[in-house]
Amino acid sequence: MDSDYSAQNIQVLKGLEAVRKRPGMYIGTTGIDGLHHLVYEVVDNSVDEAMQGHCDAILVVLEGNDIVRVEDNGRGIPVDIHPTEGVSALELVMTKLHAGGKFDKKSYKVSGGLHGVGVSVVNALSVWCEAFIFTGNKVHTQRYKQGIAEGPTEEAAPSGLAPWAEERLAGAEITTGAVAQSAAKTVTPGAALNLGSRGTVIRFKADPSIFETTTYNFDMLSNRLRELAFLNKGLRIIIRDERLSIPKFHEFCFEGGVKSFVEYLNESKTVLHKEPVVFEGSREDPAQGSVEVECAIQYNDGFNEIMYSFVNDINTREGGTHLMGFKSALTKTLNEFLKKSKQAKKLEEALSGDDVREGLTAVLSIKVPNPQFEGQTKGKLGNSEVKGIVDSITGEQLELFFDQRPDVIANILEKSVLAARARIAARQARDATRRKNAMDSAGLPGKLADCSEKDPSLCELFIVEGDSAGGSAKGGRDRRYQAILSLFGKMLNVEKTRIEKVVTNEKLQPIIASIGAGCGSNFDAAKIRYHKIVIMADADVDGSHIRTLLLTFFYRYMTELIERGHVYLAMPPLYKVSYEKKTFYAYDDTEKDSLLLESGRDPEKVAVQRYKGLGEMNPDQLWETTMDPVRRNIIQVHLDDAVEAERIFSILMGENVAPRREFIEENALLANLDV
Repeated sequence: MDSDYSAQNIQVLKGLEAVRKRPGMYIGTTGIDGLHHLVYEVVDNSVDEAMQGHCDAILVVLEGNDIVRVEDNGRGIPVDIHPTEGVSALELVMTKLHAGGKFDKKSYKVSGGLHGVGVSVVNALSVWCEAFIFTGNKVHTQRYKQGIAEGPTEEAAPSGLAPWAEERLAGAEITTGAVAQSAAKTVTPGAALNLGSRGTVIRFKADPSIFETTTYNFDMLSNRLRELAFLNKGLRIIIRDERLSIPKFHEFCFEGGVKSFVEYLNESKTVLHKEPVVFEGSREDPAQGSVEVECAIQYNDGFNEIMYSFVNDINTREGGTHLMGFKSALTKTLNEFLKKSKQAKKLEEALSGDDVREGLTAVLSIKVPNPQFEGQTKGKLGNSEVKGIVDSITGEQLELFFDQRPDVIANILEKSVLAARARIAARQARDATRRKNAMDSAGLPGKLADCSEKDPSLCELFIVEGDSAGGSAKGGRDRRYQAILSLFGKMLNVEKTRIEKVVTNEKLQPIIASIGAGCGSNFDAAKIRYHKIVIMADADVDGSHIRTLLLTFFYRYMTELIERGHVYLAMPPLYKVSYEKKTFYAYDDTEKDSLLLESGRDPEKVAVQRYKGLGEMNPDQLWETTMDPVRRNIIQVHLDDAVEAERIFSILMGENVAPRREFIEENALLANLDV
């Protein structure tokens, strides 16, 4: 390594070079999430126009060859020459970091894009990008290559435009033939959309040399667009997939706003009060100006908390001061009403935050002129003054509502008190469990065959159903870094029970103890003992059920395991095909048939064994097919869309039978279960 270090070693990255050099700093990752983040950045600009009342329709089109087009009917990015920079405002916005109209709050009172890097980052990370600005009967356009303008902004000749642009300039209507989501009851599928002769269109192709993949997931994008439609009453958002021979559409528009959002989340649940509690309010703050709060809550008879919080339409997945204010106000308000209720004598201690949020579904959306997010991906709000504002508005509005609806607060308090008593019972059960001698001296379950490696990042835990399969796994594993936990029978469906039964369940206790990070609100991801937790079940219907029960448990009580990518599904083979003293494995019927037909082998000389379970495999076979990191197939479990995951878990694992039957009838033909 050169020991000389002088001024000539100092690099200055100009323009958007820094973005291409360190893309993760601006979009979080260059994986599939980062790719989709490009689309979100462009769409968020259109939504910002909608929040100012200048836009009521957004169209997202997935074209062939990994090209994305985002259209709106807002005011359009200005195309006149900037007074000090000497280039068009469009070129500034597209090619310069920290250039935008959202800093002085004159053009945008509130917005999601505050750093002025959104669309310029999209431009920088694209092979090419095009901007079209529609103003009246004119179209101004500019094209960029890897973030650099190929020429000045200029008015385009109508005859030289692409067909979609010509149609738009002519005022043609777009008939979507859209497939409306189940909650979008205010939308008529197939209704015509006319974006008019004004607005912005950004069209780009992500750079495959930067991203791990440039293939967009229609459902992931649809889920985010549905979320934005919920948060902006009356905003019409359409996504169209033109990569298919028959284009696919989704169309979203919700007049109920956050109220519709909560109803959507609770549609498969039995609610305690028919109408969600909805409130709005605003406060003037010396540092912020006007802070607006909108919230909807509704309780159901389940045991899980569903909470989504947003700041200027940005999903704050990690919470922040606004969520702290809401939770604090909810807990204080319910404790005050408890003191005056008949339920008070049933509980000797105050309700905790977990108690009052059991069975709660809530959506909190606030508008803040100057939010302070942690990082460019904006996962957490940091403004200290917002906590008090949200706390105050929430407390006042909830008190006013509950005073007028004693029946609703009575049902909520009854549920909260039951949750508190269950929490106390769970604490006592945990204490009793610790005093028992069911665990060995290391505090680990007897069914666990642990590994010798102590670094969690190198360790794997295989959760195996059945002693026979567990025996094969123990015999075939690499003892240095692979641990085996054998379970017997199907465990508890945690969707239908409270925490006290979870922590005392004889089939779940070994899992909790083996992972070592606690459970529920006590879960601490820093204490995870294995960074790969592999569910290894038989490749049949029973095995699928076991996998589903375990995934439900992890999702409800160890969510961070999934969020951090620690959960995997093993993919054992279905068949062993032997001929001429050689052995091959097939993971499905298609692969088996291919092996049988290959090279025209004599069927009489081919032996096919159908594995009924993992226990039929010898240790060396299980290692070779399912456990060897070099040859195995395992699937990492991702939580791509928390809203849809919540809905599906509730439908499939909850108490309400009707939604589950409807789901099965709609998807039965798509199933590929081996029976």
